Amino acid sequence: MAGKYIRRHTGRGSYDLFSNYAHYVPGYGGMMMLFLMFLLGALLGNIVTGGLTLVSPEFVTMYGMVISYPLMFVPVLLYASANSRRNEFFETGYAVDSRHFGQLGGFRMALIVSVATMATAFVADSLNLLLPAVPEWFEQIMDQMMTGPVWITLISVSVFAPLFEEWLCRGLVLRGLLQKTHPASAIMVSAAFFAILHMNPWQALPAFLLGILFGYVYYRTGSLKLTMLMHCVNNTMAVVFSKIPSLAEADSFKDVMNPWTYAGIIIASIAFTAGAVVVLRNIPLGKEGARSNCDEIPPMNI
Repeated sequence: MAGKYIRRHTGRGSYDLFSNYAHYVPGYGGMMMLFLMFLLGALLGNIVTGGLTLVSPEFVTMYGMVISYPLMFVPVLLYASANSRRNEFFETGYAVDSRHFGQLGGFRMALIVSVATMATAFVADSLNLLLPAVPEWFEQIMDQMMTGPVWITLISVSVFAPLFEEWLCRGLVLRGLLQKTHPASAIMVSAAFFAILHMNPWQALPAFLLGILFGYVYYRTGSLKLTMLMHCVNNTMAVVFSKIPSLAEADSFKDVMNPWTYAGIIIASIAFTAGAVVVLRNIPLGKEGARSNCDEIPPMNI
């Protein structure tokens, strides 16, 4: 009986970890606190890997990323969970993960947004040509991230990054801002937040553009699993390209393509992404007056 009460009033089951954060709906002040918690987690990760380096530098070179990356989000997890528990008896919550896919259904929607992600990533590659050349120290950092067993790289880049970054940037920041400000402002600010987390312009610019796409998908569908898939597609594509010698040495796809082919793919990518946005726009918001398709969850005392 108690289990039915919990699921009915909070959408929470033992299998649903996302619902632990449904009643934390941060605004701009909350977003800043989340960023400070993230910085604290980054410090924690650096301290742990620094200590491990004193014991075994080779171990850290191979496995440091897969250890330090989850640690960066521990303070954020604890902070958001504590705030959600404090609010759940008295304030309305919004589901971190919902399922509003329109008439297309989940599979076809996943296919459309995955291709749109690859298209947007290609366009973002062209924007990087506006930035200064990548410095040698940054290339060394990126190369170090890609060293070691491929499965370690994939766990860090294709599993941990989509899971934790989407939970923070879309599941917390964007979900909260959507309830407090205009959707366009919420999407742009959350995309900027996502870009800033990367701490360097060569990743921040593509992250901002992708963050806008991820944010719009989340706004229309409420699906965090969908944006996690998109993030995974983008990151996995980057890992695959890093293992192809001709692409690994190039600063841009422009370096390995005929200029007309490169321009044609950019135009086709923009057209496909625009089409995907039109498809998403046709998904109605689930409730009249709703500010997003994140399902509303009443307080537990109702």
